[in-house]
Amino acid sequence: MPYIAAIDQGTTSTRCYITTPDGEVVGTAQFEHKQIMPREGWVEHNPREIWRNTRRALSEALVAADLDVEDLAAVGLTNQRETAVIWDKATGKPIYNAIVWQDTRTENVAPDGDKTRYLKKTGLLANSYPAGPKWAWILDNVEGARERAEKGELLAGTIDTWLIWNLTGGARESRRSVFAGMFGFAKGHAQHVTDVTNASRTLLMDLETLKWDEELCAEIGVPRQILPEIKPSFGNSGSIRRQKSSRDVPITGVLGDQQAALFGQGCLDKGTAKMTYGTGLFMLLNTGDKPHFSEHGLLTTVAYQKAGKPPVYALEGSVAVGGSLIQWLRDQLGIISNAAESEKVASQVEDSAGVVIVPAFSGLFAPRWRPDARGVITGITRYTDRRHIVRAALDATCLQTLEVVRAMEADAQISIDALRVDGGMTANSLLMQMQADVLESTVVRPDNMETTVMGAASAAGIGAGLVDEPLSLGQEKTWENTMAGPDRDRLIARWEEAVARSLDLA
Repeated sequence: MPYIAAIDQGTTSTRCYITTPDGEVVGTAQFEHKQIMPREGWVEHNPREIWRNTRRALSEALVAADLDVEDLAAVGLTNQRETAVIWDKATGKPIYNAIVWQDTRTENVAPDGDKTRYLKKTGLLANSYPAGPKWAWILDNVEGARERAEKGELLAGTIDTWLIWNLTGGARESRRSVFAGMFGFAKGHAQHVTDVTNASRTLLMDLETLKWDEELCAEIGVPRQILPEIKPSFGNSGSIRRQKSSRDVPITGVLGDQQAALFGQGCLDKGTAKMTYGTGLFMLLNTGDKPHFSEHGLLTTVAYQKAGKPPVYALEGSVAVGGSLIQWLRDQLGIISNAAESEKVASQVEDSAGVVIVPAFSGLFAPRWRPDARGVITGITRYTDRRHIVRAALDATCLQTLEVVRAMEADAQISIDALRVDGGMTANSLLMQMQADVLESTVVRPDNMETTVMGAASAAGIGAGLVDEPLSLGQEKTWENTMAGPDRDRLIARWEEAVARSLDLA
């Protein structure tokens, strides 16, 4: 049977699923990596730790499936998108930690302060989110880096580029196996490539030509020669070869994580949308073969592209803090022991008793884009206990989603009556009911909530000619609105008051 390996390199962990072409998962593995926060607003990852975890996840998923790399027909890759890496072309050693998409150090990008300066060409706002300014920061702050880049000694990429380069050969250090039972990689021709979805998150790619823009590269300060080749999402992006093996395994599908979730959910028609509840919250709406530029604080992005076909575009609303708020309750406050406990604790009260949390840990993303906003908790009384705080955290997730949905409807001039959802947080059935109540609409969740990694598997299967459409996610469960209008209005009004206080602290 032609098995597919799907690698999902996320913000907090790296996973690998081994699937059949009909979507049956036969082996999995997952490993977390360290979150490095050297100062307020800065978030970094160790690229070599991510690479080690990727090798280990791929190896152990194959072991769990009782397969070998030679049993694979194709590999798909999805990744955290705007996270930026620069490494030495000869040694494979990163010259600095990866700067994560949540990081705010590159907020002041536009020389004139106009955040919409590049919007019509790139679909992105000029702020700390895109990868391009992060590469420029590394070049400007690591001694000698800019000079080495100009000489062609360095390579830059988002996480997909970093992993593909290593998977397809990389440098000697990158090929060395460091875990017992793992396979090493044969020396090959390392591919320095990215796909259009990841390139569209850099502030350096023209959305219509799908090429690096020389003027943007010069203005933002990223030498064109260190950037990877841009390729379609579905097609050959290089091959993996095991040491002492004569068979290559092609990498045939590459998508940014949110685009992978959109594709995995089967949102292939114009006007279809999904919301992913992960570390952050991300809504994408398929807008067809033409880019649609937002007037309500959303971003325009490439959804996917098949080789030889025009791209499909999407509108996107990105929220920085989703599941990471639940992690904060667990790790910093210690009021829950695990993420699953949030549902049990929050269900013990009818509402938050007036408590509101605005989780502006990295400022506020879409649709407000206020990096200077600060997190607040309002409405606390002597009556407040941990149940109300946990409930308020779930409310915050639902209310941030509401703001993005409203912006999406205004931009696209449509009504989103049913929201397709996925991601780890959607296992919380209470949260899904609360979301249906806040949106006053239907929430639809597939049995298989891992749409990001399944989207990568689908992309690989299509790129390799094994399947014609996204793999099945199983049956669906739905939630309908049960909240009275006045209760919803009060909840939204309290949220807006709390956000105003968050902005007052800027």
